[in-house]
Amino acid sequence: MNASVDFRPRNYTAEKGSHALPRVRADDAHPLSAPPLPQVNDVVDRGNTDFFDPLRGTDTDAKAAPHDPDNLVEASEPRPTKEWTSFRRLLMQRFPVSKMVSVSSMPDVLMRSGKSHEKSSTSMHLEELDDPQKFADEGVKVITWQEYVSRLHELKDEITRSWLADDRVTSLKLTIKVAKLLMDTSVSEFYPTLFVLVTDILDMVGELVWQRIKRRAEFTEDGTLVCNLAENFEARDICVDAKETCYNWFSKIGAVQELLPRIYLELAILPCWRFLLDQPVDSLRRLVMMTRGLGDPVASAYCRLYMAHCAQKLPTHDMGYLVTCVNDIRVILMQILSANERTHENDEHNKKLRISLMEPTIEYIIKCIFNGLSQRQANEVLSELGLMKSQQDFRNVSCVSLILHHLLKELPIEVVNSNIMHILYLIEFNKDNSFGQHMNYRLLGFRLYERKPPVDIFNAVLDKVIQFIAQYDSLDEYLKVVDAYADIILQNQMDNLLNTILGGVSERICKGGVAEDDIPGLQSLLVKLLSHFKSLEDVFSLNCFPEILDAMHGKSRDVVFLHILSMATRNGHINDPSSIKLLFEISRTLHDNMEVMIVKDDDGLVARSISRFVHMVDYGTEMERQLAFLVDCRGAFGNLDELKESLVHSSNSLAIQALKRSKKHMSFVKSCVTFSEVTIPSISAQRQFDLFLETAEVALSGGLVSHSDGLIDSAISCLHTLDIIDGFRTPSDVEGIVSSIRKLCGFLIMVPGNSGLPVTYFPNNLFTLISSQSRFDPKMRIRVFSAIILLLTASAQKNLPYHANAQVPGNDMLYYGDSSYKQELVSLSKLVLENLLSVVKQEATQSVRGTMALEACNCIASSFMLSDELSSICVALIETAKSCLSAQDRCLQSTIQLVNKHSSTSV
Repeated sequence: MNASVDFRPRNYTAEKGSHALPRVRADDAHPLSAPPLPQVNDVVDRGNTDFFDPLRGTDTDAKAAPHDPDNLVEASEPRPTKEWTSFRRLLMQRFPVSKMVSVSSMPDVLMRSGKSHEKSSTSMHLEELDDPQKFADEGVKVITWQEYVSRLHELKDEITRSWLADDRVTSLKLTIKVAKLLMDTSVSEFYPTLFVLVTDILDMVGELVWQRIKRRAEFTEDGTLVCNLAENFEARDICVDAKETCYNWFSKIGAVQELLPRIYLELAILPCWRFLLDQPVDSLRRLVMMTRGLGDPVASAYCRLYMAHCAQKLPTHDMGYLVTCVNDIRVILMQILSANERTHENDEHNKKLRISLMEPTIEYIIKCIFNGLSQRQANEVLSELGLMKSQQDFRNVSCVSLILHHLLKELPIEVVNSNIMHILYLIEFNKDNSFGQHMNYRLLGFRLYERKPPVDIFNAVLDKVIQFIAQYDSLDEYLKVVDAYADIILQNQMDNLLNTILGGVSERICKGGVAEDDIPGLQSLLVKLLSHFKSLEDVFSLNCFPEILDAMHGKSRDVVFLHILSMATRNGHINDPSSIKLLFEISRTLHDNMEVMIVKDDDGLVARSISRFVHMVDYGTEMERQLAFLVDCRGAFGNLDELKESLVHSSNSLAIQALKRSKKHMSFVKSCVTFSEVTIPSISAQRQFDLFLETAEVALSGGLVSHSDGLIDSAISCLHTLDIIDGFRTPSDVEGIVSSIRKLCGFLIMVPGNSGLPVTYFPNNLFTLISSQSRFDPKMRIRVFSAIILLLTASAQKNLPYHANAQVPGNDMLYYGDSSYKQELVSLSKLVLENLLSVVKQEATQSVRGTMALEACNCIASSFMLSDELSSICVALIETAKSCLSAQDRCLQSTIQLVNKHSSTSV
């Protein structure tokens, strides 16, 4: 570039004063306070009734506000339907089918299109069959459960097509065949899925029959409307023709020979009794009695389940029939539990399987019984179940543990609290293999937590519970119970009880060790302890806590360790040496286990927790000890980039603290800077530039000029390896890099020159790097080149805008009056300016090119005396901006004013 260049003299102090906002002392009022706002009612648009402000409107307004139509549809859906749909889905998930379905006589209804296979000794393994003997019998067929399900879907479509074709006889025949499938319980694990699929078809048929009879009641044969039946219609509102059709359906179903399909089919059309009887619920009592004729326990239980579902469709019904169902199931369960089966191999297994299959039916029926019951009604149900006995009679109350569990789960909490001692005795005296007694004690604890009883009652309950569970040898069972009562014990500060249960846990650990099943219970108990106490010392002083913690292992131990770290860093700095040592070992264990953690998100949580711990450790005035701790952390937590970055910040902070205290700490400051220098290269390249720059600033503040020079060199070298525009970089990342480079230019103003190097060594290296790297696009280059020019301009002033400190002389003192110094600055400025103008021309995007032209023009006008040549350059840049931007662009207007102010030629 041939134009003469002369730096513009700057008086930074005067410029700062001229640009500062005028300051006025505030009065007594807060400077951010605002005048009173007008009344809200004054600004409400009363004409707009469509808008509802939830923060301004009343409850009445909210009720009147329009709602989402989807929510209206959801709210109008009958609740039993939603609950039933959810229950069926969970039922199939609870008993997933993974075997072949084997049947001794394949029903015709499945053989039509379902594929079957002759069994051979090689077609399946013996363990895939429920009955090994059946495997050997000739003529046994197998069908995959997918084929079974597919065939049932086909049958549903066939029934629908026949119905639409007015062939209701075929629809009924197919439906009867489908219902008969529920008679086969030979493949036990498949039965719940079969039940869901078959009852889905029965529900569909029941709805079709209901709609047909309802239509006959409302319309004549030719389609003329006779009446619209109300929701609460009575039998007298139904015409004779519709009643005859209804009788016909019940007669055809009553003719079905097999008991189980006959019950299912009548239940499917149970609501249709409303067309004939004002009290259709009377039919339920008859059906309940009929179910007693079903011999198979599983089939009879699921039949009662379907009865509970279908009864929900009736407008009104009492719970007496359901209570009878529960009592009947209780008798069946007691027979199963007391039976002396003669098959030697799978005796206990078959019992447990049958009970597990029956449990969902008990759960659903009991849920139906207590849904919406008052406390008085719930007590009446308990009386009907024979459970409201005096304390002396509880030994003779026959209540199966499994049924007791689901009763306790569904009872209103008021009933639980008012009968707490009765329930406790029921749990004590009804112990059987249907359900673990400890799980009922556990559930009782959780129910009590819902609404805590008076302390004296809770103490009495807990004394009894602790007395019972003291007999348990199993650590898992013991933990499951005490975990349920731990929250109330902690909240009521029952220290003696807490010591007792912790001692019980420790005793069982010593006797039998810790099995894998025990770990979740230990984790839950320890986490509750850590969440309750305020300080780490309080927790570790608890009876046997350290011994219990030592017994933990695996992922659960890591979870507990994370809670310990969180607790320790909750209340400010950590300065107790023993606590620091313990937490350091915990952090090291978590760090070393990061690679085997199952949940990926745990990695980030561990890193943040360890970083917070390291940040909270404070040795006070013992700075050498603090630095030694940072060295230990760097060695122990080498996988955590975020932590190593924090270590650099902490080390630099230590150095600044030492400088503030005394200049005698220079050797310590040098140690801190050296620590940072060694640590930064092990951190990801994205963060190295900022860390090198930060450490260079600290070194220069301490007068360590040679260290500072080396760190600046390292920072610039980082830009060689940093891929600015790779696919993983976001615009904010790129903006951050450019911003950091401009910060480096600002820092270089106070870095003194080195006698062995050119005065423009660092800015020249930076310029050469940016110019040679194609990764820096024109927009990035224009900003960096402008920063370099402003750096050179500031360096050329008689007085620099700022200095490192009094001990580090600036270049304004080192090169005062040295013409070669200024000439070197001018020479580099010309080179950078030439490239600056070239970059503007390279930009292809019009709006970006206009913005770049203005930035270049502002840089020139601020940095140099505007000779004729430079004025012409500024005019050309402004013309470029005018052609690319709007004439009203505020930056364009202010740039024109700046050039006119400093140039003899008006733009």
